[in-house]
Amino acid sequence: MTQSETATRAIEELARFWGGFEFADFNKRDPWRILVSAIISHRTQDNVTYPATERLFSKWPDVRSLSLADPDEVANVIFPAGFYKTKSQRLVQMAIFIVSQYDGKVPDSLDKLLCIKGVGRKTANLVLSLGYDIPSVVVDTHVHRISNRTGWVRTQTPEETEFELMELLPRKYWTKSNELLVRLGQNICKPIVPKCEQCPICPMCVTGSSVKKK
Repeated sequence: MTQSETATRAIEELARFWGGFEFADFNKRDPWRILVSAIISHRTQDNVTYPATERLFSKWPDVRSLSLADPDEVANVIFPAGFYKTKSQRLVQMAIFIVSQYDGKVPDSLDKLLCIKGVGRKTANLVLSLGYDIPSVVVDTHVHRISNRTGWVRTQTPEETEFELMELLPRKYWTKSNELLVRLGQNICKPIVPKCEQCPICPMCVTGSSVKKK
């Protein structure tokens, strides 16, 4: 099989393993909520990120209200998220920028999203894919690590991995591949001591196949 066929088959196998392509609704598919949650989630576990996001939106329900918020108050609300003081400043600054530059609406283009300070390609693609249903490849540490470990790509940076996966995977799998690979990375294909014997795509993985032969 070609690398494209192998990667595509692996994504389909992961979908079967996790019970399909449909997952829990992520922040009601609202671009602003997705952007805020993505910022809070950096270096923060999901069980802290989601409650912090809910607390923030219960107090400042939209971008305009957050643009008027006191960053110190925002910090208290999102605590104990990692780097909560820095994130609170960033969130308020983002809200102010979006209100002033985009009339309070999170943009639906990659270029415009990347103009927002603190928004990188991963976050921008997450907003596009989940907030606007625009197929996008979201590459975090899990996706970057697994894509290289399996042998699908040979890249140095997440951005390189993003472009390689766009070539390898059918467009219809771009968005779905992220959560499938993140789940795999969190539960099985961990950075240290991956559980290759439990991996549903082990036969399609260069590293996993070599481990099984030993």
